[in-house]
Amino acid sequence: MAISAKEVMSLRRRTGLGMMECKQALTETEGDLDDAIELLRKKSKGKMDERADRSASEGVIAVAKSDDAIAMVELLSETDFAARNNSFVDATRQIAELALAANDGPVSETKQMTKFVDELRITIKENISLGRAMRISGGKLGSYVHHNNRIGTIVKVRGDFSDELLTGLCQHVAAAEPMPLAVDDSGLPADLLEEQRAAAVADAKESGKPPEIAEKIAGGKLRKWVDDNTLLGQIYLRDMDAKKPVRDYLAKGSSVQQFVRFKIGD
Repeated sequence: MAISAKEVMSLRRRTGLGMMECKQALTETEGDLDDAIELLRKKSKGKMDERADRSASEGVIAVAKSDDAIAMVELLSETDFAARNNSFVDATRQIAELALAANDGPVSETKQMTKFVDELRITIKENISLGRAMRISGGKLGSYVHHNNRIGTIVKVRGDFSDELLTGLCQHVAAAEPMPLAVDDSGLPADLLEEQRAAAVADAKESGKPPEIAEKIAGGKLRKWVDDNTLLGQIYLRDMDAKKPVRDYLAKGSSVQQFVRFKIGD
């Protein structure tokens, strides 16, 4: 059958491959665009597998929302130039929409997600891969993606939270250094707490203070470390002048249930 120049150009825009390759694929698939893309994907698989060994440390983050859930995904590339490509950003958003249909928790790559990734590999000719993906539902949810698309957060809360405070918490999680390890001390691993306690006690003993004083010093150091490394204990970054921890902004009976942060390069 005759293949028009318009059909060839359409396939070329989708794949970034040469005119002759696109025309041949369309001829073999009798003009079916999707089948032609699948054929080119199979023919390019060897080349794409070779790229898989290259480091993919750039990329973008995107979120998708429904009435009761938020999904966030990280799509990785070799270069920042590729990550800023409109087709790359659009594909990340579409993959986030697919993640929204999954179950809560870390989302595994699906066949449809792989199709998006493979098309980008063909078009951009880099090692493109899906990094982390997470879906959260229930409670009241907020999200934030920084303008550079390299940092994204989701925060889940219960109780009396204004939209302004929820957005502020999402931005706090995005900007906090160090990134909080847990919502509060109850979420910190027991072995990590013990390690920090032992280090604080050792430092206090080296000061030569009496044992009871050394114990108080160690307790204070441990409390400071916990505050510095938990969301509720950190100084709220949206109101730095007040120098108050996040927990002071929560209404009575309200709580932060969960948070997630993705940062390209972490």
